[in-house]
Amino acid sequence: MADLKLTKVEKAYGDVRVLRDIDLTIEKGELIVFVGPSGCGKSTLLRMIAGLERITGGTLEIDGRVVNDVPPAQRGIAMVFQSYALYPHMTVRQNMEFALKIAGQSRGEIAKAVENAARILQLTPYLDRLPRALSGGQRQRVAIGRAIVRDPQVYLFDEPLSNLDAALRVATRIEIAQLKEKMPDRTMIYVTHDQVEAMTLASRIVVLEGGGISQVGTPLELYTRPRNAFVAQFIGSPSMNLLPGEIVETGAETLVHLDSGGTARVAMPTGPEDRGLLVSLGVRPEDLVETEGPALYEGEVEITEALGEVTLLYFVPRDGEGQVVAKLPGIRSELRHRTVRLGADPARLHLFHEGQSLLYRGHEILPAPEAV
Repeated sequence: MADLKLTKVEKAYGDVRVLRDIDLTIEKGELIVFVGPSGCGKSTLLRMIAGLERITGGTLEIDGRVVNDVPPAQRGIAMVFQSYALYPHMTVRQNMEFALKIAGQSRGEIAKAVENAARILQLTPYLDRLPRALSGGQRQRVAIGRAIVRDPQVYLFDEPLSNLDAALRVATRIEIAQLKEKMPDRTMIYVTHDQVEAMTLASRIVVLEGGGISQVGTPLELYTRPRNAFVAQFIGSPSMNLLPGEIVETGAETLVHLDSGGTARVAMPTGPEDRGLLVSLGVRPEDLVETEGPALYEGEVEITEALGEVTLLYFVPRDGEGQVVAKLPGIRSELRHRTVRLGADPARLHLFHEGQSLLYRGHEILPAPEAV
């Protein structure tokens, strides 16, 4: 299988640059997930790798070979689109065979490839059905099977689950994870706007923002050590809370006085030059706990959402503050319209200055917490 290397890759439509300075190396056998908000360029980047969009600047290498001007059919890539794109008049078997027949493979080779793919995707009972006789999840598996039979160097998935309902998304996501386990040496690149898909499928996640790469890392790295406030709030649901404040004490731990009136001791080293620095304190909703001691935040609960295993608490915003959300275990509907004091483990707090994490500003980067 193949590795890929993108060096200073750009994409422009006239004077509008939609992607810039994309530097990324993808190792053989990785499942890389591109995530980001709508319009960030993730699908465009995938299409450039596939050869469906022209690269404006920089180079794309597959196994050390520059392929900027190589036609899609010669790149050793198979793509699974958001829409199933199945031929409605062909059976499942015929849909999966079609590309191999065009390539001139023998009937024996074609039959073996189709049977193998159908076994992997549990499609054997459906090989003689037309697409209209299949569920949405089964159709998407056929689309994946059509890619598998070609035995490509790289698999590209462009939001393959977005057309499925919630239950089918979960089931098909699990099937894709199992498929990767069955093909550990295959390189896969997966585009999604759904961070749950990214967190559960990826060996590494590439977070795109405004046409550039904001951070690359494992799901746990992005969750526990985001490089900036954008990644911190994009990864995790509900989003990380950001509370404005000022550093008042520095050293092995950092004391922050919050504009909301609370105080926070953060398990992160800072220097004397950081005293007085205006920062945003980041705390994830699931890391907030009720406390009777010093509080990060104290406020009246405006709305509660009981989800069964957890309850989300939404607090009334104060002047100049955004809404704060806490995620507490159990059903806590009785807290609505009550004032609650919240604290958090100092090791799970984050500090951002002008949107950038202080961890990546030259200070020591602490190890991630063992439990998340």
